[in-house]
Amino acid sequence: METDHCCSHHHGGNTAPPLAVTGQYTCPMHPDVIEDSPGDCPLCGMALEPMSLDRNLLEDDTELREMLHLFWISLPLTAIVFALAMGEMIPGIDFRRWLGVNVLAWTQALLATPVLLWCGRLFFIRGWRSMVNRAPNMWTLISIGTATAYGFSLIALLFPAILPVSMLGEAGEVPLYFEAAVVIISLVLLGQVLELRARGQTSQALLGLLDLAPPSARVIDADGSERDVPLGEVLAGARLRIRPGEKIPVDGEVVEGASTVDESMLTGEPIPQEKLVGDPITGGTVNQTGGLVMRATRVGQETLLARIIEMVASAQRSHAPIQRLADVVAGWFVPIVVLIAIIAFVVWVIFGPSPSLAYALVAAVSVLIIACPCALGLATPMSVMVGIGRGAREGVLIRDAEVLEILETVDVLLCDKTGTLTAGQPSLQAVETFADCGEDELLAIAAGLEQASEHPLAQALAAGAAGRGITPHPVARFESVTGQGVCGDVDGHAVVVGNADLMNANGIDPKARLARAEAHRVQGATVIWIAIDGTLQGLIAIADPIKASTPAALATLREAGVKVVMVTGDNRTTATAIAKRLDILEVHAEALPEQKHELVRSLQRKGHVVAVAGDGINDAPALAQADVGIAMGTGTDIAIESARVTLVKGDLSGIAKARILSAHTMRNIRQNLFFAFIYNGIGVPIAAGVLYPVFGIQLSPMLAAAAMSLSSVSVIGNALRLRRAVI
Repeated sequence: METDHCCSHHHGGNTAPPLAVTGQYTCPMHPDVIEDSPGDCPLCGMALEPMSLDRNLLEDDTELREMLHLFWISLPLTAIVFALAMGEMIPGIDFRRWLGVNVLAWTQALLATPVLLWCGRLFFIRGWRSMVNRAPNMWTLISIGTATAYGFSLIALLFPAILPVSMLGEAGEVPLYFEAAVVIISLVLLGQVLELRARGQTSQALLGLLDLAPPSARVIDADGSERDVPLGEVLAGARLRIRPGEKIPVDGEVVEGASTVDESMLTGEPIPQEKLVGDPITGGTVNQTGGLVMRATRVGQETLLARIIEMVASAQRSHAPIQRLADVVAGWFVPIVVLIAIIAFVVWVIFGPSPSLAYALVAAVSVLIIACPCALGLATPMSVMVGIGRGAREGVLIRDAEVLEILETVDVLLCDKTGTLTAGQPSLQAVETFADCGEDELLAIAAGLEQASEHPLAQALAAGAAGRGITPHPVARFESVTGQGVCGDVDGHAVVVGNADLMNANGIDPKARLARAEAHRVQGATVIWIAIDGTLQGLIAIADPIKASTPAALATLREAGVKVVMVTGDNRTTATAIAKRLDILEVHAEALPEQKHELVRSLQRKGHVVAVAGDGINDAPALAQADVGIAMGTGTDIAIESARVTLVKGDLSGIAKARILSAHTMRNIRQNLFFAFIYNGIGVPIAAGVLYPVFGIQLSPMLAAAAMSLSSVSVIGNALRLRRAVI
């Protein structure tokens, strides 16, 4: 029978299949970096991820828990330091007279010290490594900015006499920037927690795939005895017993028995496939109705499931994020800022008024503080955070910033058929009679037989009858014929319900009615014949209907310049029929997971930016390999975890919304980066002292900090505009 539905089920397991454990680690930003032990990337400082498929490593969340622990330590300390700093600025309240200036200042210093030296120690280590490895990045900016703010404040607190009078406040107080340092550390810690949680979600797809394999197999020895052995001990050529309801442990072929096997994890289609002696079966699929004896042909890493898992893992590792503009510029920005600070210091020492050393120190510190990476660091994450939240309100769940960057450039969309373009559930489409028997009567007879069957087509037929309020007729002498249909006695009449092979086996020739059957097949339906007392009485068409929103969504995508291609594990006749109705010109039918994966790679090699929309386990490798993987929210957990975008409603119109949101967000990010850099472009020269020779103005670190804060406020305010974007 033709199949046309994806209903992949997750069957749990406790032991992973015997896959390679490399013991090596790689950087998600720089895949070329491979280390033999965990740690940080020498180029960007990001934590390395395991390359192995060892369950313990995939489930390890030690780094996330450490970051979360440090964040919760830093948060209350930062809040107190910030409150003390802001308290000085509240009109009418004189904290200095109440507490004394030294007490207030030292309280900030004592609370800020553990935030920097303990909670932020990892950032300083990464920043130091970035300088040692001559690979400036955001960690360089963060470490320099926070160390400068903290270091200058500590020096000002310990040696206030070295500061010029122009730097002091009206009451002679020294400028302190402890709050700027601790706020940056806490914000960066929060960002790390959110990032690690998002990265941890990608491991769930691999863990779900590992669960598809059973932990053990039942081996039949040469003397006929049977025993359960761990999956890793199964050898090629071994005879294995598969009982009803069990997962098939490895790839092989049937040598005894007959059954139906749920292969939805492989093909994405719901109709279990009948398996007889000599038929191939695949590890990870589920045996259903009958007992089987199989001979193992491929075990361990050679099984199809193991190859699918490796493809997903490899594709996830290959997603090196596009270097954000902030990181690219940081490579030049950091050394330039440091160089300007050094030049300003030297010039003020040589040519500055007395005390020249104090003026030089002020100029150098002002340059470094005004170049503090707060706005630069917020420019992308703030827009991404607001943009992702805006998408969630529209039912478009976006996993990371790179997706927002890529979506607007997608030019090819590969769509799975079942559950993506279609509803994903077989349903009764039509009943035709060829004799005096009415439609309702014919359906009642067929439903009487099919309600005793566990086949999904039978269940769809029975559900269709119930939906029409039809009561099935009672059945006697029920018999199921594997791969063909069912037979039985209904009201004293011999009834046969099934495919053409079953009709022929009972001496009934359906050729005269093939034209009517073909008319339904070209619409993507599966045809079931019904015969009573040796005479063909009619047919029933069952199909997976196209989602009502699909045609309009595809039209919108085509208008946006996106080429839509259907890729499905279903048979070619059904796939072509559905594609024709949706005006899809390119169809890849009967495609296995590895073929879908290779198609994505082939298009990428040709320079296309590829998105894949799917909902089944069979789509997982392609979803992971795609530039943008899009999962239907109604699909399997593994598909959702492999994808980087999830459409909550399972509606393709969400892809069009995601593209528009991508364009809005990227424009907002560029605006934010402009704000961040324009303040630095104007502020750094002023902080260095270019206005002093003409106007006698030297920018104090307090004004530098104010300018830095203003740039951050501008960035945040601009990012919040995305909440009102029309998508």
